[in-house]
Amino acid sequence: PVTDGSRELHRLCAQLEFLLQFDLKEKRSFFGQRRDYWDFLCQGLAQCRQEHEGIHFVTSLDKLKTPVGRGRAFLRYCLVHQQLAETLQLCLLDPESLREWYYARSPFLSPQHRAEILGSLYELDCVTFHLAL
Repeated sequence: PVTDGSRELHRLCAQLEFLLQFDLKEKRSFFGQRRDYWDFLCQGLAQCRQEHEGIHFVTSLDKLKTPVGRGRAFLRYCLVHQQLAETLQLCLLDPESLREWYYARSPFLSPQHRAEILGSLYELDCVTFHLAL
């Protein structure tokens, strides 16, 4: 199993975060806080009308104050529960929403790149992750 001490885990999470932030449009909340990929994931799941236990879990953690921190915790939750590919695929279903959140260079806007990314993430479903949540 992959644990918190794994160098590969840190590289994987850094690459996932890079992909989710690459060419992400600058957005602000009503109160002026910068919105991040966490907000994109929440909105994508809400549009699909998907109740996700990971969202509930992360929002219940009082220590997490920033969207980036919540996003990181959510990625870890999805890895532990082998839900990352499916969850991300749900968020990437609506092309209009993708264009609202990402500029043209985002790999999520390319059907070929999106399929390659999701294919790789689905391969992670057979990996066991033992991470502190």
